[in-house]
Amino acid sequence: MSQRDSSSNKNTEHETELPLKGVRVLELGSLIAGPYAGSIFAQFGAEVIKVEPPGSGDPLRKWRKMYKDTSLWWYSQSRNKKSITLDLKSPDAQAIIQDLVKDVDIVIENFRPGTLEKWNLGWEQLSAIKPELIMLRVSGYGQDGPYSSRPGFAAIAESIGGLRHLVGYEDRPPVRVGVSIGDTLASLYGVIGAMMAMHHLKVNKGAGQFIDVALYESVFGVMESLIPEYGMFGFIRERTGASMPGIAPSGSYMSKDERYIVIAANSDSIFKRFMNAMNRPDLANDPELAQNDGRAKRSGELDDAIQAWTSTHSLKDALAILEEAAVPSSGINNAEDIFNDPHFRARDMIVEHPLCDDDKISLPGIVPKLSLTPGKTQWLGPKLGEHTEEVLSSLGIDVEKLSTLRANGVI
Repeated sequence: MSQRDSSSNKNTEHETELPLKGVRVLELGSLIAGPYAGSIFAQFGAEVIKVEPPGSGDPLRKWRKMYKDTSLWWYSQSRNKKSITLDLKSPDAQAIIQDLVKDVDIVIENFRPGTLEKWNLGWEQLSAIKPELIMLRVSGYGQDGPYSSRPGFAAIAESIGGLRHLVGYEDRPPVRVGVSIGDTLASLYGVIGAMMAMHHLKVNKGAGQFIDVALYESVFGVMESLIPEYGMFGFIRERTGASMPGIAPSGSYMSKDERYIVIAANSDSIFKRFMNAMNRPDLANDPELAQNDGRAKRSGELDDAIQAWTSTHSLKDALAILEEAAVPSSGINNAEDIFNDPHFRARDMIVEHPLCDDDKISLPGIVPKLSLTPGKTQWLGPKLGEHTEEVLSSLGIDVEKLSTLRANGVI
């Protein structure tokens, strides 16, 4: 077990109970969208039992940079979870899941719709066992509709949901953001939905229910005014690089030392302060530029003026001037910048935990920050099947039966 995050004792000297203490979650599925939702529950005190295929485990164990034979991503995303191995295609494993469901609050799954039903583990089967069950179902296109049977990953969801069309420059092919944002958006929506369902169950004395989260809808849900603008005016928003058409000034500008500065001076008062800081009182006091609609019409002129100013200052000097003028601005951080940033450290957003052989792993801190019951990292992502015997023994499965299940490839 790793050392306790410093964030969890920032406001008290004593151990605090985690807000989801007593909540039990069964996680079925792999990779990102479902398991990341499980990670959030685990970080805030839920007992999360993750089911993995025997032998191979979750493919995330082998994704991206490895520490010995295990992905660093796995250690982070699977922190605080218990790992058991079950071959869900086996009737014996299905019976174990059905038995486990009797004593869990939430089931998370991210298989293609119909897969769990084929294994006798769908909503109808599991809710019949436990009517109070909350089931979070994450899929590419949702549980119904003409696309529901299609496989869907984050890249596809980001494309069909409208995001990919807007990322990059208009004269170049669309690009992706550097993380699986479609998956993590779906995870966040899933956790919100599950917590609302739990509130309805516990406080409103309602019934159990399933939450149907589609990756493409999770992306589509954050697309701001994309559809209202098309529905009203037939306007199709296009890729615009680093600028934000209709919102000015806001963009990326090159410094004297060839570093990018992101400046967002698009509110009226901030714009005026910014222009004065640039020694451009003519622009600061121009009545046509007092509000955003006027600035948007002259955004090219403003961008040229800002670029002329930033090109005469180093990134460090420009940021100092902008901070003094209270203008939102930043360099564009890479991993090294973040790792050495004192604000990230002060906010416990980078925390170290021991691995074997005296090595340490640096993990992202836990979000959000609760003042009385903050989340914490209790242990890193577990070994494959590390908790199989513990969990199955709690169901009354004895050593002889465990040996038989293992011999038959069920666990």
